[in-house]
Amino acid sequence: MKIKFLLTLLVTLVSYATSYASFPVKRTVTELAGNSTTTEVLTPIASAVGDNLVIGILLWFFLGWAAGHRWYYGKPILWNIVFIVTAMGLGVWWIIDLINMITGRF
Repeated sequence: MKIKFLLTLLVTLVSYATSYASFPVKRTVTELAGNSTTTEVLTPIASAVGDNLVIGILLWFFLGWAAGHRWYYGKPILWNIVFIVTAMGLGVWWIIDLINMITGRF
């Protein structure tokens, strides 16, 4: 009974982490003012850190077990903890993160 429960939990976690919407999501955006400008202000430290792919891959390789790359890219804290507790999704989640980083979808 324990093994069935653990396998069900494992399959649920793995499939939930890699599932995407199978239908297009339509968004409608209305512009209120035609002459509005948006200025993004970054502190020097925030602009210096950025999202560097090389640093992300190095963190993935050396600190992947501690979700170092996920903390660097600013992923949600709860998902990072789940990543650590499930031992990187038994390695599958870890490999998917690498593929997403290389393709630019991370």
